[in-house]
Amino acid sequence: MFFRIVRDSFARKPRQKVLAVAALALGMAVATATLSVALDVGDRLAREFRSLGANLLVTPQADTLPLEIGGVDYRPVDAGAYLPEDQLGKLKTIFWRNNIIGFTPFLEIPVELRRGDVLRMKVTLLGTWSRHPVPVPDGTTFTTGVSATHPWWRVDGRWFDDGGQCLVGRTLALRAGIRTGDVLTLLAGPASGQAGERNQTLLVLGILSTGGPEEETVVASLAVAQKLADRPGRYRRLLVSALTKPEDEFARRDPATMTPSEYDRWYCTNYPSSIARQVEEVLPGVEARPIRRVAESEGRILTRVGGLMWLVTLGALVAAALAVGATAATTVLERRGEIGLMKALGAADRLVSAFFLTEQMLLALVGGGVGYVVGLGLARILGRSVFGIPPTTHPILLPVILALAVVVALVGSLVPLGRAAGFAPAPILRGE
Repeated sequence: MFFRIVRDSFARKPRQKVLAVAALALGMAVATATLSVALDVGDRLAREFRSLGANLLVTPQADTLPLEIGGVDYRPVDAGAYLPEDQLGKLKTIFWRNNIIGFTPFLEIPVELRRGDVLRMKVTLLGTWSRHPVPVPDGTTFTTGVSATHPWWRVDGRWFDDGGQCLVGRTLALRAGIRTGDVLTLLAGPASGQAGERNQTLLVLGILSTGGPEEETVVASLAVAQKLADRPGRYRRLLVSALTKPEDEFARRDPATMTPSEYDRWYCTNYPSSIARQVEEVLPGVEARPIRRVAESEGRILTRVGGLMWLVTLGALVAAALAVGATAATTVLERRGEIGLMKALGAADRLVSAFFLTEQMLLALVGGGVGYVVGLGLARILGRSVFGIPPTTHPILLPVILALAVVVALVGSLVPLGRAAGFAPAPILRGE
């Protein structure tokens, strides 16, 4: 009898039921779309932020004080400490190895640049990788270089791929009149012409534009810089690009003051500081630290975008609850006679409430299902407009959305159901 009454209720008042389902479907569609994007927004924005450059800096732990002007290290070649290049594959063995999307070693040395008998000048040679395969201890190979850590670097020409080629920074090329196709000679070591002098002839393959101090340098492969510096297999600093989680108050705590459980939580979260600690563990003798300007900017933006997504979701749920409450109030007023008759026949307030609650739950399940399907379409549109690709479909969202729809329907119906439970049958049946 109970379910027959519920079924007849749907058949007799279809218009109000359709309005309630539409309100729930709209609210759940917005919630599905925003939650789908919110679940991906961290990783997607983190990948977008990697176009800002690396977010971890690795230097020798026992290094001397750097002498940097415009981001270029001008220390003598025989000053400071160096790190072994053959250990870099270990970066892909840390706990968060899949979050390491690129790393690039750098070695800067002062050299004398010559072009024929016309040009002689002191410049900086920046040795690095363009795209370089790195052997990993598990037997695989990881290809990385400035293409992964410095994607905004632009070359008018093409990148070098061996020891006999180079790029010239745009500012230096304009000042010295260097063009693509020129042949340069770089000299390092003792004064020109003395014993021990090292030199390398390089073909200019292109002009490099970075918007930074690299435009004043000659950029060649790391092997060239190592040869001229007489530091085979060594580099001075390493930049690492990693997908990280914005640092919160917990991440800023000193790991030495954490309990074992707190330390495990910190270590197993991809904070910049925890990844830096893991880098130090696999590369002995290094100091790894987050580049705070980049990490803090990412954190602020991710926090604000995430907060906006949750605010939109909350607003959609509140609007759906108000709409459901309005339709439920109308239903209760129109069915006062039916409620009075049920109570006159002995129906308890609990039974009357259960009747309306069951009706609202069925409406919520239908509206939630429709909203989930519509929301997936909205999420695809939103994902393509913001990130260029649709967000990942998360099946776990379906039961979550259905549960949210039920909660919204019940919360919106609390006041009308309270009024229905308080109706006295006698005045209603008398038409008062």
